[in-house]
Amino acid sequence: MSTTTAPPAAPSAARLPTASGLTFAGILRSEWIKLRTVRSTSWSYAIVVVISLGMAAIMSLALDLPGGADLPAALQTSFVVQASTFGVFFGQLVVAVLGVLVVSGEYSTGMIRSTLTAVPRRLPALWAKAAVLFTATVLVGSVANVGSFLVAAPILAGKGIHASLFDGAVIIPLLAGALYLALVAVFALGVGAILRSSAGGIAATLGMLLLLPIVLSMIPATWATDLMPYLISNAGAGMMASGGPAPAILEPWQALLVVLGWLLASLAGAALLLKRRDA
Repeated sequence: MSTTTAPPAAPSAARLPTASGLTFAGILRSEWIKLRTVRSTSWSYAIVVVISLGMAAIMSLALDLPGGADLPAALQTSFVVQASTFGVFFGQLVVAVLGVLVVSGEYSTGMIRSTLTAVPRRLPALWAKAAVLFTATVLVGSVANVGSFLVAAPILAGKGIHASLFDGAVIIPLLAGALYLALVAVFALGVGAILRSSAGGIAATLGMLLLLPIVLSMIPATWATDLMPYLISNAGAGMMASGGPAPAILEPWQALLVVLGWLLASLAGAALLLKRRDA
């Protein structure tokens, strides 16, 4: 007498295996753990805060404006904002290096293979890195810039120059400076993912932030002058414009669009190459 074995039941849709067991929230948690447990992250963010506070103090102490109390209120506000955001121009270099290291460090250690094995579709890992880095940097930048205001404002008040933190002409440029730092960090992340090299990524990013404006300023041609406002670092300065004596070429929102254009170009190149190349 033979027995009949029933065919195994098909697995339910809920039990079907997937390409990756990680949800995007899980990928975010993973990237956050990576970011906060790397020693370079805490050092970089600490340096950003220290530079911002120190530069605000130095610029405020060095600013010599006899009869500052007689200046128009808008001009006084502009001087306070400039002193408070002075550190952003140095902080951008630190977060740029950090942004490159966030991804290039994984290539140098081979961890990228584990990352792409866990996230075989690849792009969610890139978006998660960008999201975590952006959020952390904008928070640190906000603390640094507001802290810089709290350092600069009392010093300048002693010289007759006053401004309120809650004035829109003050708080908006401060937050814009924090946003710019975060955008630079993500831009550098894209460059690092494109080049897959710490040295190459840092050199390329700092070259675009520092050297490219210098090179264009030395070219005696109209087209070079016309391009200057559209460089990422010059557009970043435009984002923090507070209506000073010199009118800005680009409005702050236009400068923001320019910086976003650089960032999107960087991330688009990183996404394209990440999908096409081996780990």
